Amino acid sequence: MTVSMRRMSAGSGYQYLLRSVAAGDGTRSLTTPLTRYYSEVGTPPGCWLGSGVAALGAGQLRPGMQVTEEQLALLVGMGRDPITGGQLGKAYPSYKRLSDRIEERVAALDPGMTAEDCATETTRIEAEETAAGMRRAVAGFDLTFSVPKSVSVLWGVADAVTQERIVAAHHAAIADVVALFEREVAATRAGISDADGAVAQVDVAGVAAVAYDHFDSRAGDPQLHTHVVIANKVLTVMDGRWRSLDGRPVFASRTGLSAHYDALLADRLSRDLGIEWELRPRGPDRNPRWEIAGVTDELITEFSNRTREIELKKEELIAEYVARHGRMPSARTIVELRAQATLATRPPKEVQSLADLTTGWRQRAAERLGTEPTGWSQSVIGREGDFLTAEDVPLAAIGAIGAEVVALVSVKRAVLDALEPDGRGGEADDGSEVRDARRARGRRRSDRGRGPGTLRGPDAAGARPQPGPVPARGRHEPVPPAAW
Repeated sequence: MTVSMRRMSAGSGYQYLLRSVAAGDGTRSLTTPLTRYYSEVGTPPGCWLGSGVAALGAGQLRPGMQVTEEQLALLVGMGRDPITGGQLGKAYPSYKRLSDRIEERVAALDPGMTAEDCATETTRIEAEETAAGMRRAVAGFDLTFSVPKSVSVLWGVADAVTQERIVAAHHAAIADVVALFEREVAATRAGISDADGAVAQVDVAGVAAVAYDHFDSRAGDPQLHTHVVIANKVLTVMDGRWRSLDGRPVFASRTGLSAHYDALLADRLSRDLGIEWELRPRGPDRNPRWEIAGVTDELITEFSNRTREIELKKEELIAEYVARHGRMPSARTIVELRAQATLATRPPKEVQSLADLTTGWRQRAAERLGTEPTGWSQSVIGREGDFLTAEDVPLAAIGAIGAEVVALVSVKRAVLDALEPDGRGGEADDGSEVRDARRARGRRRSDRGRGPGTLRGPDAAGARPQPGPVPARGRHEPVPPAAW
């Protein structure tokens, strides 16, 4: 998927966003070309995104304005208004450290126990508390939007004008997805709590988010991606109170948001740059993926060092699994092993200027292509073709395609919700998404993942899917693409 998602912890969890930001960037707006940062070491500063920023302070903030470190610390780090510093709703809860929890439980053991029994109980307590992990309050949700690899390769070696057009399409697609998130996903829960959480899911006045552009992978290859951190503080429409996002539909929406972003980005690049696409296989354990026609697999492989590292480690872990269990792992276990391989091979990220990165990328591409890469990039764009519009697709075809998709998903992803992290929004865990997925299994799924206005699938007769009702959300207005 091109949109990944993880929880961000309160406190210092936001600081990784600032580690690569170029020093001295005090005036960037979203209309400032990324090429302005060619000679500066690091990435551009972040900016505000989402219609919910209008509810902060006295309305001074607007989407596209730069985010300061102090503002980020207040909103995401402490759950406070980034302008006034006032507390937004309830303060983030604090949790005991792992060592303190173990110490308290051990101290409560029966003093009359034998030394052997005490040692046994202490070992059990340590194992239980370690397995439970460190609890942290959820300050936000980090949605990372990554363009397909062929797009990153084209962007990395193209001329500056083409690079900016690609980035503009990427930003516009993100803005559209955030607007969709606000309309269809964002909600909070209110009412009397029971074992499964508060009883009512209610509307919110948009979301406040910050966006940070990054240029490269940890292996130094071109990887255009943007971290969009949605704050876990939202204004409730019905009573004007600040509450937390309902995390369940947030995590359940990840696959849909990713597919929506892919489609929007491909559509914009096709219309604005004349790019054509082709579907390419990615091996038995991964779904095929659309890539730019003309950007060959060989060129993509040249700039996929990080993927090669992960795949080699994954194969090593699979071999170890077979040696232990005498059989091949299941598809789900392979996904878990790949996640483990990703963490095991994760190198520290080196911060460089975009100028140095681009120079290196173009040199490597020239060796593969046998020609000057900026000139080659012009042969990939500007292709003429007949592009479909919504009016060109019959309603019957839309219904038939929808029915086919639902049928396919019903076979391949019949337990999709069980694979998504639960994301209740009350606390975060320092483990991986794999552990979150395990915890989600077996929990009640009666209403999980259904945000307000969720699209309905086709009926048994194959009728065209119709959008569900979208309640009015006060100041909840989509972000205009021009702002990004």
